[in-house]
Amino acid sequence: MNSTVTTGTETSVWGGGNQPLGASYGKLMMWFFLVSDALTFSGFLAAYGFSRFKFIETWPIADEVFTHVPFFHGNYPMIYVAFMTFILIMSSVTMVLAVDAGHKMKQNAVTWYMFATIIGGIIFVGSQAWEWGTFIKGDHGALETKGGRILQFVKADTGERASLSDFAASLPGDRVIHERKNGLWFFQESALPSVSLEEVVEGFKADSNILIRTELINEEGEKTLLDRKASLAKLAEATQVVEGANLIHNEYGSRLFADFFFFITGFHGFHVFSGVVINIIIFFNVIIGTYERRGHYEMVEKIGLYWHFVDLVWVFVFTFFYLV
Repeated sequence: MNSTVTTGTETSVWGGGNQPLGASYGKLMMWFFLVSDALTFSGFLAAYGFSRFKFIETWPIADEVFTHVPFFHGNYPMIYVAFMTFILIMSSVTMVLAVDAGHKMKQNAVTWYMFATIIGGIIFVGSQAWEWGTFIKGDHGALETKGGRILQFVKADTGERASLSDFAASLPGDRVIHERKNGLWFFQESALPSVSLEEVVEGFKADSNILIRTELINEEGEKTLLDRKASLAKLAEATQVVEGANLIHNEYGSRLFADFFFFITGFHGFHVFSGVVINIIIFFNVIIGTYERRGHYEMVEKIGLYWHFVDLVWVFVFTFFYLV
């Protein structure tokens, strides 16, 4: 006896019809991708958490690292990072409005909301690029010891950070890096720091108002400040000048902090950049009426899922990397 199963005739991509979980194939595949990507970011953040817990006593303090605002000089802890977060969240709001307008088949509204979302994404990516540049360039400079520890400098009378250029002595003599004319055994090397180790040491000895601050965090949650005698003794352990941060050296403290910063924020920034590119493609498709002819704006909804995921990930990155 043959039995016939009658299926529905639902064709609306919004309702999903008889598709699994009430979603179209495209949206279902987007959810699969987002779940796998969420597991990847979870692994990165978990690794960051374990590393920070292991080296908690020497981990850099975010409020002392991310203090810059474009076109302004001064100490503004976390202000610009908070601005970046606000911009990204607002772009998620405009994306919601674009999806809603797509449900109502309002092409003009979708166009403007997509445009606002793209602008927000561009501002965020540009801000992150600026933050990277500032982090790499450095702020005050520091010394690195034989064991890879960082020694920072503080003005004793005010408690403010002291830049190496504030007290380093000017010693006679040329400081020349390798030149290509040196022949076969030339190896390209990084640029020399603005001051030499010898100039920093001599300047420190001549200025009694300068003290050394180590990476170790004390009971008050601040970096340990040494007295003048202990600072002079600690200075003898220094081996090189460090300015800025990269994958090998980090003037702010643990080099592992810089590794995670570049990897996690860079990976997230790549996601945002990719989202901006896809948004631009969809934006032009909206303008030329591609989705009007299809009779639905499901593509806007699918990229909206991706964009909300990117925003949500940044909330976790912002919380665990910058705030905690």
